[in-house]
Amino acid sequence: MDKLDAIFCPKTVAVVGASSTPGKVGHDIFKNLLRGEFKGTIYPVNPKARSILCVRCYPSVLDIPDKIDLAMIILPPKIAAATVQDCVDKGVKGIVIVSAGFKEVGGEGAKIESQIAEICREAGVRLVGPNCLGVINPSAEVRLNASFSTHIPEKGNISFISQSGALCTSVLDFAAERGFGFSKFISIGNKADVDELDLLRYYHKDPETDVIMIYMEELRLRPGFIEEAREITSGEKPTPILVIKSGKTTAGAAAAASHTGSLAGSDAVYNAIFHEAGIMRVDTVDDLFDFASAFAANRIPAGNSVAIITNAGGPGIIATDMTEMSGLVLAKFSEETDRLLHEYLPPTANFNNPVDVIGDATRERYEHALETVIKDEGVDGVLMILTPQSMTDAIGTAEAIVATYEKTGKPIVCCFMGVVDVSAGVEHLRKNCVPVYAFPENAARALGRLYDARRWLNRLILPQLNLEFDREKAARIMAEAKDAGKTVLGEHDGSELLKCYGFDVPPMGVAQSAAAAGDMADKMGYPVVLKIVSPQILHKSDAGAVKVGLKDRESVANAFERIIENSRAYKSDAEITGVLVQKMADPGLEVILGVSRYPGFGHLLMFGFGGIYVELFKNVTFRLAPIGRNNARRMIRSIKGFEMLNGYRGKPVADIEKIEHLLVGLSALVTDYPEIKELDINPLFVHEEGKGATVADIIIMLSDS
Repeated sequence: MDKLDAIFCPKTVAVVGASSTPGKVGHDIFKNLLRGEFKGTIYPVNPKARSILCVRCYPSVLDIPDKIDLAMIILPPKIAAATVQDCVDKGVKGIVIVSAGFKEVGGEGAKIESQIAEICREAGVRLVGPNCLGVINPSAEVRLNASFSTHIPEKGNISFISQSGALCTSVLDFAAERGFGFSKFISIGNKADVDELDLLRYYHKDPETDVIMIYMEELRLRPGFIEEAREITSGEKPTPILVIKSGKTTAGAAAAASHTGSLAGSDAVYNAIFHEAGIMRVDTVDDLFDFASAFAANRIPAGNSVAIITNAGGPGIIATDMTEMSGLVLAKFSEETDRLLHEYLPPTANFNNPVDVIGDATRERYEHALETVIKDEGVDGVLMILTPQSMTDAIGTAEAIVATYEKTGKPIVCCFMGVVDVSAGVEHLRKNCVPVYAFPENAARALGRLYDARRWLNRLILPQLNLEFDREKAARIMAEAKDAGKTVLGEHDGSELLKCYGFDVPPMGVAQSAAAAGDMADKMGYPVVLKIVSPQILHKSDAGAVKVGLKDRESVANAFERIIENSRAYKSDAEITGVLVQKMADPGLEVILGVSRYPGFGHLLMFGFGGIYVELFKNVTFRLAPIGRNNARRMIRSIKGFEMLNGYRGKPVADIEKIEHLLVGLSALVTDYPEIKELDINPLFVHEEGKGATVADIIIMLSDS
């Protein structure tokens, strides 16, 4: 048995801190357990009461004569700590602490929470909370409502995890209004012990859970989280995970020295984690419910070709627009489908996709149209739209849809527009697990997310790259930098480090005079580029400290003097150690590779189109290191305008495979050296297929501790 069974499926529950005063948390949770018709035995614990709601009360959990599976604790922090020890001594298997005043307030509360967590850890007792709403299991065999919620939700196949207790009550109320059911429902609060990964594991094994919903404020990224979540979303029993993450902020990014650092806010970290794990992120609670309803039907389309059937042109157009925006396409009907539609539908109907069965459509007309298109091999799913008109039979049409739905494995999503006139039809569809929405755009987006799941499940997985790196030389470079107390690696040292991990860097040298710069340029060959070397001037273009396309010795000498002049004008106290002379790279598409270290998560890798406009257009994507070939490949292909790398309009195909190698190499570099705080390679010139890529400019920032 799983230890979390004691929390979700207890036979006995002790409510420690139960109260006889209505309105108090201890009273309401106890009352909710009774009202929910819990199938086990409930024991109120309060040394000052003989009974609560006509149930005998015990002065301590130690005084209860029976074994206790679950203890609900509603007590102030100091008393809660002593009670947890009593629960351990009693042999309680699971504990939920509802009370607040712990880590979220800091100080003494945080210390007590840590002590409680340690007591439970040593005893092998699982702990939920503190500062949470509680736990609900509406199964007929359990009927557990150990929460603030006054009503136990309907039974369903969706399980919910929330970090916010306050949001839970709103979600439950919203779910009741929509006829939405749950398998398991829990608020985890401060996550002193049980966290998202524990619950994902539990829900994945739960035969009554087919979809997982999460409201997340912050994630404790434990080792293996991404790998385990990926297995849940794409393993032998794929379980969709939908998450709404609050706090879309880039706070702190403004202080970053690199382009990557300025773009890599906390939201980028979470997006990277979700992408790698196959977790679907949604923007609103509405979307969370919409998409969960679609996934709860357990039907994933084979492809992205859909048919739309409607009795009104306007909603059909809206659905068509949103369908295409959701990554779907309108299916092309076969000749047989076209023939049958002409046979069943009136001459005024529209026989192309979207199919308009006209406003006076009967149940039979809808049924014939749906039966016909769903059998077309080129149709992967169907979106049904019904608008209430005087002759519309909403319940009859719903019954026809359900009849067809039960005979096919393809997804069907419905839009029954309106409220009163279509309510009976909507209720019938919900009872039979057919996803139904009030507006066509919601239905189309939900169908699009089902296709996203298909793409994730069918994603190409290639063998990992077998790359060799010069780690011995890299260790010497990093050791020398540490001994010298460097917090910035100059372009010369930084380039040598990158070369150890597979990057190609043009010949270069640092000159202390215009004459020396000319000698270097003569030796390496023209054209060359000159750049200032200064740990205080990182973005050289901003300082006018870069000169490119220099084709002779005289232009090099002039550029040298101008760069020194501009740099001193830009930052008079900057330490100038020379001017870098570098052979100009062959032209290519400009991309950016970067790294930013994010506290608590590690290194965030970035890829996108580069150059001076990278922060303006923000056309970048992120993954969390370490990554392998497949994540590198998906990073590159997820960029808007990827076609530019892939031979757009007759242009040569870029060396995409080389970029994959370099992203894996960059991941290895920062994994080997966690002291790298920020790194930019901008631009990296990507040449034609088979001709590699060349580093043009770099910034490497190291931790000063």
